[in-house]
Amino acid sequence: MRPKKALTFLVASIMVISLLAGCRMGKETPQTPGDDAQAKATYAFVAKDVQNPYMQKVFEGFKEACDEIGATALYKGPEVATPEKQIEIINQLVAQKVSGIAIAANDADALQPALQEAMNAGISVISLDSAVNKDSRQTHIQQADPEKIGRSLIQAAHEMVDGEGGIAILSATAQATNQNLWIEWMKKELEENKEKYSKTPLVKIAYGDDDPTKSTSETQALLTDPSIKIIIAPTTVGMLAAGKVLQDKKSNVKLTGLGLPSEMAPFIEDGTCPWMYLWNPVDIGYLSGYAINALHTDKITGKVGDTFAAGELGQKTVTADPANGTEVMLGDPFKFDSENIADWKDVY
Repeated sequence: MRPKKALTFLVASIMVISLLAGCRMGKETPQTPGDDAQAKATYAFVAKDVQNPYMQKVFEGFKEACDEIGATALYKGPEVATPEKQIEIINQLVAQKVSGIAIAANDADALQPALQEAMNAGISVISLDSAVNKDSRQTHIQQADPEKIGRSLIQAAHEMVDGEGGIAILSATAQATNQNLWIEWMKKELEENKEKYSKTPLVKIAYGDDDPTKSTSETQALLTDPSIKIIIAPTTVGMLAAGKVLQDKKSNVKLTGLGLPSEMAPFIEDGTCPWMYLWNPVDIGYLSGYAINALHTDKITGKVGDTFAAGELGQKTVTADPANGTEVMLGDPFKFDSENIADWKDVY
C-alpha cells in the first residue's frame, strides 16, 4: 500500500490514507489491458544504480503500475552510477525490443544517441527523477517543483543554525540534472536575499557520486572546515552517509536534505537532522509506469496539454518545463520531522 501525500498532517490512524499521493486501501483490481499488444508490453526502468535503495523504491511503484496495466516490468541499471554503463543497458533494451524505457539519468546529454536510437526504433522513452535533455525523451516525470525544493532547503539550513554558520552541499554526481537544478535554486535563494543570509554563506559543494563510501569520505572532509555548520544533502545516499558520520563523531554540525524516512529516522530522532524533505519515490515510479504506457498506447504524445489517467494518482497533465521540453509534475515535497517521523519510518 502506497502512502498518499498531502500538505496537512492528520492523526496517525488516517495518515496513510491522506498524506502522500497514491494510497490505495483495500483490495486492488488490476486494469484489463485494452488490447493484446498492450497485454504484451514490456516497460523497463533504468535506475542510476541498481543497489540504490531510493531507486529500488521507485521500481516498486513502477512495477505496481505495470501490474495494474497488464504489462511486464523490468528493473535494469549499472552497479556504479555512470552514463557509460547506462548506455550499454539502453542498447541492450533496444536489441531486446522493449515497448518503453523510463530512465533516471546519470548524465543529461551523454545518453542522447542511445535514447534517440530507442525512439527511432519505436520505443517510448521518458526520464524521471534525473532528467535527460528534451531531445532524448518524450517527456519527463518531475517529482516536485525544483524551485520549492532548492529554496526550502536553504531556508531550513538558515533556521537550523539560527542564521549563523557556513553551508555545505553534499550532492550526487556533478552531472546529475535534478541535483544541479536544485542547487541552482539554492544559490538563487542566497543571492536574492543577501542580507538575510549574510552570515550563512555557501562554503563548498562536494560530490559523493551517490556512492556510500565516497559520500562518507566527502562528509569527513567537509568536517575539517570549522566554518561549516550545516550540510545539505539533496540525495538519499548522501543523507544516510552524512548522518552516520555526524552521529559517529557526535558532531554539532547539522544535516538536512532529501532522505528516506526509513533510513533517516534515527538521525531525526536524535536531532542530527532536525527535519528533511522528500516525496514518495514509490509514487514517482507509479506515475512513470502509467506515463510510459500512455505514450506506448498513443493516448499521449508528450506534448503540452496532453492528459492521461494515472491510476490512483488521478488525471495528470503534460506541462512545459524550463528547458523547452515537457514534464508531468507529481506534487510538492513533504516535510519530515520529529513530530511525524515515527508514523512514516515503517512506510518507506
